[in-house]
Amino acid sequence: MFSSLFPLLDELQTDTTDYYEYYDEYSELQDIIRTLLPHWSPDWVYSYLNHPDPCSSNPCKNNGVCERHQDNYTCTCPKPYTGTTCNAVLNTCQQHNCYRGDCLVTLTPPYFRCSCSHPYKAPDCRRRPDDCYEQDGYQYRGKVNQLRNGKICLHWTSHLLLGDRFNAFMENADSYGIGDHNFCRNPDGDEKPWCFVQSENKLKWDFCDISLCSETEEDPMTTVNPTEPPRRCGHPGTVRSFKRIYGGSKSTPGKHPWMASLQRKYSLSAFEPKGHFCGGVLIEPCWVLTAGHCVQLKEESLQVVLGKQDLKRREYHEQQFNVEKIIKYPLYRDNDGIPINDIALLKLKPFDGHCALETKYVKTACLPDSPFPDGTECHISGWGETEAGEESHQLLDARVKLISQKRCNARRAHNNKLDESMFCAGNLERSGVDSCQGDSGGPLTCVQDGSYYVYGIVSWGDLCGLKEKPGVYTRVTKFLSWINSKIQPRSSSRY
Repeated sequence: MFSSLFPLLDELQTDTTDYYEYYDEYSELQDIIRTLLPHWSPDWVYSYLNHPDPCSSNPCKNNGVCERHQDNYTCTCPKPYTGTTCNAVLNTCQQHNCYRGDCLVTLTPPYFRCSCSHPYKAPDCRRRPDDCYEQDGYQYRGKVNQLRNGKICLHWTSHLLLGDRFNAFMENADSYGIGDHNFCRNPDGDEKPWCFVQSENKLKWDFCDISLCSETEEDPMTTVNPTEPPRRCGHPGTVRSFKRIYGGSKSTPGKHPWMASLQRKYSLSAFEPKGHFCGGVLIEPCWVLTAGHCVQLKEESLQVVLGKQDLKRREYHEQQFNVEKIIKYPLYRDNDGIPINDIALLKLKPFDGHCALETKYVKTACLPDSPFPDGTECHISGWGETEAGEESHQLLDARVKLISQKRCNARRAHNNKLDESMFCAGNLERSGVDSCQGDSGGPLTCVQDGSYYVYGIVSWGDLCGLKEKPGVYTRVTKFLSWINSKIQPRSSSRY
């Protein structure tokens, strides 16, 4: 199109000897422009050729690109430059906060950086060099105050914490590093420092955005360095407790090292999803005790995970096993929704020539040889439903008291639904602490002479945490002969 236009324009500019011919050529030029470019003004084309290009003087600074628009131009500016001629600098720090330092504009992405005041560190000048933790962070006294998801910690003096065991007003708070601040701490000996936050009008906790001081943090997938198969039962790896199971508490890692998580390897139906569904208790390196109503599936669909604390992540200290054999008590039955003789054994399939190996996080619980008296305070643990109506991904625990059979079977309680294979535990006078859905199969342990004995298995109940409706447990002492007959090694054992 333009190849036919510009030669005529050149003639128009150079050949001015004859006015009449010039007029004809100009008229011819107008006809061509009207035909080829009806939306262009021929006067503008003439002006375009006779006026200087505004981009010829390179008005765009700092490598900006000039684009002509008739007698005007615009500049496309590279970051971080801005302005009509790219002679100004965009304030990229407006969207970023260098908390304890200055924000500097840079010529390379992300076009800013923080220059931190001593002794704080990049990227945002919030961390001090001592803001890392050793071992489990029990001695951590740094100043990180946010979670991994960015939420800011509540102060330990917050009124929201007054009902919790850990706050700035607790006994010996200073010794835990807790005071009038919102810095992360680990008073309960969890795996790393943590803090409380308020989320959706609920008090919650999570681990803080803080790393081990060592650059070689232990890989979560690293295999535990075991010692040997557990030989001394009933001794937890740690006894530090933390108040936060239904009405229960977040358990300390290693506090219930016999706790087992029964998990489906894959989804069996819409109502039987993959993952944790019941608890259990390790009583021998290759044997887990659980509730009979928990094992309504095949061995190949089931796996058992020991040493578990957080169901949402793979933990370096956990031990995972397939199940070789499910042995349900032969007289187990369901009576109108109430499981009778609700107990079963799982034989773990050895891995690399062994079953469970003893660590701080994996140990066996003892089997009792005699009853505990009514009123004894015992412990329950599990990942079941909490008072918030959600299943917990963190292992929870609580304390409950053994209740007499007469009071359990009272009309206001369970109205004679308990037989001699069951007992109940909790608090008849007030509601709140109880086992719940998802805790089934888990242990109720009682302490004698410093050792923990599995005295009950979470079995059933009327809803969760109701007043005068304590949880019901399988009485393990009634099944000791059967248990021992199955777990004792024999050359010709038949299941």
